[in-house]
Amino acid sequence: MQFDRNGLGNEQLIRLYTELVRPRMIEEKMLVLLRQGRVSKWFSGIGQEAIAVGAAMALDEDEYIMPLHRNLGVFTVRKMPFDKLFMQWQGRKEGFSKGRERSFHFGANEYHICGMISHLGPQLAIADGIALAHKLKQENKVSLAFSGDGGTSEGDFHEALNVAAVWGLPVIFVVENNGYGLSTPSSEQFICEQLADRAVGYGMRGITIDGNNILEVYNEISKARKYCIKEQKPILIECMTFRMRGHEEASGVKYVPKELFEEWGKKDPVAKFEQYLTDIQVLTENDIADIRAGIQKEIEDGLATGFAAPPVTPCTEEEVRDVYAPLTKPVVHPSGASTEKKFIQAITEGLKTGMDRNPNLVLMGQDIAEYGGAFKVTEGFVQQYGKERVRNTPLCESAIVGTALGLSIKGFKSMMEMQFADFVTVGFNQIINNLAKIHYRWGQNADVVIRMPTGGGVGAGPFHSQSNEAWFVHTPGLKVVYPSTPEDAKGLMIAAIEDPNPVLFFEHKAMYRSISGMVPDEHYTIEIGKARHVQQGSDVSIITYGMGVHWATDYAAKHPETSIDILDLRSLLPLDYDAIKAAVLRTGKVLLLHEDTLTGGLGGELAAWISENCFEHLDAPIVRCASLDTPVPFAIELEQNFMASSRLDSCVQKLLNY
Repeated sequence: MQFDRNGLGNEQLIRLYTELVRPRMIEEKMLVLLRQGRVSKWFSGIGQEAIAVGAAMALDEDEYIMPLHRNLGVFTVRKMPFDKLFMQWQGRKEGFSKGRERSFHFGANEYHICGMISHLGPQLAIADGIALAHKLKQENKVSLAFSGDGGTSEGDFHEALNVAAVWGLPVIFVVENNGYGLSTPSSEQFICEQLADRAVGYGMRGITIDGNNILEVYNEISKARKYCIKEQKPILIECMTFRMRGHEEASGVKYVPKELFEEWGKKDPVAKFEQYLTDIQVLTENDIADIRAGIQKEIEDGLATGFAAPPVTPCTEEEVRDVYAPLTKPVVHPSGASTEKKFIQAITEGLKTGMDRNPNLVLMGQDIAEYGGAFKVTEGFVQQYGKERVRNTPLCESAIVGTALGLSIKGFKSMMEMQFADFVTVGFNQIINNLAKIHYRWGQNADVVIRMPTGGGVGAGPFHSQSNEAWFVHTPGLKVVYPSTPEDAKGLMIAAIEDPNPVLFFEHKAMYRSISGMVPDEHYTIEIGKARHVQQGSDVSIITYGMGVHWATDYAAKHPETSIDILDLRSLLPLDYDAIKAAVLRTGKVLLLHEDTLTGGLGGELAAWISENCFEHLDAPIVRCASLDTPVPFAIELEQNFMASSRLDSCVQKLLNY
């Protein structure tokens, strides 16, 4: 192993050594505690410390890093107090996540670290979003994301690198190639000679370096940082290394040939650098002993504090409260003149209001710029707001959701258009496990709106017609809205943009140009979580949303002999339980109507809640009217039979005749 100090002074070399030794000594202590049964789990990075330490030291302290399991050196270089780190690992309230996250699955904005999720790959796209924020602000900064060699097999790796290359983002992608993804060797993960060779396919630079050589890591990442800032381009750096312990301690290392441990043991990053510094007389044995004694005291003091911290005392109120970032902006009620508009025009106007009132709002999606989007919702936006704020994206939903989260971390707002709600499946992980959970996990909000053109009735077949809102209503941390009128569409869109939490905004495609209504011209918002009482009735209460509202009002108009009460939920998460209860009380007979399929649809949840909370007010069993439990068929005749509307009359009659 050849070391090149590359002009670094003695003090810099000593600091590099100190920062390299610190995570090693912490890990050695943690392994002792693990054997003693005093800690429950540990993911060891012994043998790989030079990568995390060198990378963190090569960046400015205010540049974000997306670390993984084996990057303890990132946390220690950023001067996170060891006692608080240990309390984090022990699941104590005084850690970084109030006991809600394990080991390294947490972040802290004050240290410019973004916490990982177990799915690994999605972190790469967050680095894209942070780098995009740097680019938009014209800051000379980079972001850095870690990946293991196994993680490069994930689609998120491809998507994140491709977006960074296409958009010219200053991101350093660091791959720690330790030869194994848990127990699967690299030969079963990829067949290219080096992972850095993939870079050329994305049109970016790629280099392979010795990940056990702290000076090589530090020098190369320092040069990469300057390159990314000057050229406004990403770079892929593959660090060759070896994991000297199991994936986590319980998994062991029986699957690794013994000769590999012997080979890589001779390349130990701490021992080799220590020997180099003594050879060039930068450190003496006494210096080394003093450095290690200081770190040992830091560890012992931290352990004393950590072990003294009591277990978490659960507080249900706090747990529920922390799922969402607080909303501070008041509701703005409509005032002034109104103009008749189509549903799609109201959505466009809501987006324009959001863009005008929030200079930090960025729109992203496939074909949304010059083309104006698949449904022309954003037509003319790129001419009005520019390509920096109205961005066509590659065909990669997961990366763009992750990019939106990265923008949030840097204080931006973003709106992403799913071209069809059906396509959300390829961005599902980012929404469910990153956007929805991040505020609960470590207090970072996701200021993201995802527009979801949804629904059937237009003969679009199984992959362009699904009603999938119930998938997301089940996920704490998300907000889900589904307007049925132009007035609600505009007001809820503005409210969604102003909300600091992730909002899924469902827009029924069949309503875009078929539904019109009066829409206030000026800025206003509609409170998310508040239902709308559409019309008063005394015989049957129909609780519905989206297209169901129009089915219900049309049915009521054709059956004046029946007094029908209609409640439009508008917001599906959170639900307006007060309005739901009031609807039950008005008639005592409840019909739950939605376009989604019956099994697992929102109607089941509503029926359960009403049964538990309003049972004594019911005069008949709750009836659900939903679409068939089949995919959405293409032929119009089949689709009409599929739709809940085809069974609405029989369901109403069933209730009336009970």
